[in-house]
Amino acid sequence: MKLFDLKGGVHPEGKKNLSAERRIRALPLPKKLYVPMQQHIGAPAAPVVNVGDHVFKGQLIASAQGNVSAAVHAPTSGAITALGDHVAPHPSGLPVPTITLESDGKDEWCAIQGCEQPLELAAEEIAARVGAAGIVGLGGATFPSALKLNVSRGVQTLIMNGGECEPYLTCDDRIMRERAVEIVEGILLIARAVDAKKILVGIEDNKPEAIEAMQAAAQGTAVKVVTMPSMYPMGSEKQIIQVLTGLEVPAGGRPADIGVLVHNVATAFAVQQAIRYGKPLISRIVTVSGGAIKTACNVEALVGTPVQELIDFADGYVQPASRLVLGGPMMGQQFTNTNVPVVKGSSGVLALMTTEIGQSEASPCIRCSTCVRACPVGLLPLEMAAHIRAADLTGAVALGLKDCIACGSCSYVCPAHIPLVHFFNYAKGDLAAQERSKLKQEATKKLADARLERIARIERERAEAAARRKAAREAKERAAKEAAAKAAEEAV
Repeated sequence: MKLFDLKGGVHPEGKKNLSAERRIRALPLPKKLYVPMQQHIGAPAAPVVNVGDHVFKGQLIASAQGNVSAAVHAPTSGAITALGDHVAPHPSGLPVPTITLESDGKDEWCAIQGCEQPLELAAEEIAARVGAAGIVGLGGATFPSALKLNVSRGVQTLIMNGGECEPYLTCDDRIMRERAVEIVEGILLIARAVDAKKILVGIEDNKPEAIEAMQAAAQGTAVKVVTMPSMYPMGSEKQIIQVLTGLEVPAGGRPADIGVLVHNVATAFAVQQAIRYGKPLISRIVTVSGGAIKTACNVEALVGTPVQELIDFADGYVQPASRLVLGGPMMGQQFTNTNVPVVKGSSGVLALMTTEIGQSEASPCIRCSTCVRACPVGLLPLEMAAHIRAADLTGAVALGLKDCIACGSCSYVCPAHIPLVHFFNYAKGDLAAQERSKLKQEATKKLADARLERIARIERERAEAAARRKAAREAKERAAKEAAAKAAEEAV
């Protein structure tokens, strides 16, 4: 199959050898689980349980709020001990609404209903079951999968992302090696849900065992496994579309606009488990790695498990970590509190040493344009950063700030060690804050306009009522005068 060229991109040291040969192992059942209500893009889920309730594994504990939201289920059986805030898996470390579940050690499932012939289900039923299972994109975006299926119905091409281009991470590699048959069935279910005509699975060529396993599982099906060159950010949605199809997602658009849908291979496994067995998304595969970790590994961890338990399972630290990262080193989020929980989007827990993060003082830009050549979107990072430094966000937007995928390629190759991607993330946050402020102002103006209109309407109605009363009074006076005149005439 012909592959198309990818603009820019970089080749960071993979470090995948640390965990790639470690089979997936189940993490021991934690005593306490901290399950956040916000594990997805969109509105947070709303609790449907109370403190003191006993729940079973897989039981709904928080319902989705609207279309862009996702349900949350109990990762194990036990008692709800708190409905409150807990530290978030976010660089801010701020607390978020969380359900605390104390395990009873029995790990008893609630009643679940699967389907023996899942590929015979209607598209609407597949999407409904995916939504009920609380499945979100497991590649990192955490967009509610059911909504993605519904808005992408009728696409021509389904692309399954098995790129996993981030250094250190091998969770997708391992799940493809060990659970290829289930993944292929999940892919076919997704294809049926959107009526896709063409199904491609893109896997980077540094995963030969995963490619072989997926090809064997896909034999006799419409699923075609495609080997892609290893390059970062090959696993990004827009980039994998460009490489496999030659199509480019328009600025501000979605893949569905060009007839394409992209899902992660781990998401396909979650879909298969939900449809065939009725299991909601309550766990995920996480890579625990980095130079500071004693025994790098891939573990299946329940949602809500404190990160410290994953580090302990990997035999702790060789030496204290200089940086802790949730996800990959390029696009992951730094954190300091190891009591943060694993969430649906947690692909990795990395403990990195100083030699791995390459900390250096930033120096002035030498305008070498290395960042321009590395940008996979074709932007001008150095110019955008200059506008952001000058507080000219409008100028940065005009240069394509909103098209930046925050992959960090520009920062990685910058010889001056300028943290370019941090500028862009800061600017996007500032733009989002401005947009929220603008929406708030517009909403306030609408309320004020509505109030003025209501006052004007009341005054108008009062004036009209007064005019009617005056007209009635005058009509009555005329009628009285006419009656008096008539009476006078009759008297004469």
